[in-house]
Amino acid sequence: MPTIITKELAQKIADKLQAVLHPKTNRPHDLFVVYHEGQLITQFGIRRGSRKDEGHDHVPSAIRLSPNKARLLGQCPMLREDWVAEMIEKGVILPRE
Repeated sequence: MPTIITKELAQKIADKLQAVLHPKTNRPHDLFVVYHEGQLITQFGIRRGSRKDEGHDHVPSAIRLSPNKARLLGQCPMLREDWVAEMIEKGVILPRE
């Protein structure tokens, strides 16, 4: 089965979501945490290895998107604001009062 989310694309997703890096010493992954208005929304790991084609197919489920939408988020058609709106729609993020 081909890799849907590569390390490079996972990093772009983390950047787009403005994820905060929490490096983990003695672990093969760095932890990226996504906040919205101070609330922790999700977190996911990105391997430190040098292989850019290394699979990170756990990222779509961590950010609560389909693999196709996760790819769109990393490749630019989808913005962070679009992701936040979808998370509000799904009830993951509570709407502003």
